[in-house]
Amino acid sequence: MTPLGSGALTISDGRLALSALLILVNVGLSAALRLGLGRSLLLASVRMVVQLLLVGSVLEWLFRQDQAPLIVLVGAAMAMIAGVSAVQRTRHRFAGIYLNSLLSVMASSALVTGLAVTGLIRPQPWYNPQYLIPLLGMVLGNTLNGLSLGLDRFMEGLRSGRDQVETDLALGATRWEACQTVVRDAIRVAMIPTINSMMVMGLVSLPGMMTGQILQGAAPAAAVRYQIVILFMIASATALGVFGVVGLAYGRLTSADHQLRLDRLIKVGEQDERRSASDQGSPSPTKVRKPT
Repeated sequence: MTPLGSGALTISDGRLALSALLILVNVGLSAALRLGLGRSLLLASVRMVVQLLLVGSVLEWLFRQDQAPLIVLVGAAMAMIAGVSAVQRTRHRFAGIYLNSLLSVMASSALVTGLAVTGLIRPQPWYNPQYLIPLLGMVLGNTLNGLSLGLDRFMEGLRSGRDQVETDLALGATRWEACQTVVRDAIRVAMIPTINSMMVMGLVSLPGMMTGQILQGAAPAAAVRYQIVILFMIASATALGVFGVVGLAYGRLTSADHQLRLDRLIKVGEQDERRSASDQGSPSPTKVRKPT
């Protein structure tokens, strides 16, 4: 039996290549049921392998660095990518949505990861990339999903509940009184995946970082402690990020005069059509003049 602390067993290049045969199960099911997913599965598999191998090489180089500005810059780049990706998963947009997402992601992830690194885990130095980058990556991945769900639910909630919101405003309600139900519902929906994950953690699933530490030879009790801290980090960062991005969207889609401003909201397909029409110099479909 391999003793604790001896490190994980190495997977050779040949065995790594053989693992790709497992994806043939998905391809076979797609072909048998005519799902049309075979090409997408193969493309996704190739992209995943290339991306992870590149990331592994970059992380090996990064872990050897001892420059705080460089490591912080890499973390900021990761947060920016997460902020942009969160918006790209939504079905509607408005001016400033990318900036709102970036601010929410960067503020929540920096605050939570910073507190955890300097106050709880305490690596030396505090910017040790072996700790900072993986922790930040896990926080960003989950915060990204929460922001996407919260933003999408909030914008769709305003659209579907427009009549009720405008009726409340017409009767003298403030914009918060009219929109608070939509705001709360968006934040609640965004937090559900994190709560569900925490509810079954250890009973139904073993989280990735804990499994990785155990395979690396860490004592299960020590790995569990790390995982508990990480889950609390994820829950906190997701809540702060969603609260921030939904709050900023609420401020943008309502006015200080207590009016609903859904005219600022554009569906993704309509945005592309407007941009295409503008590039071609053609008039907007709603402004085409009838022939005389």
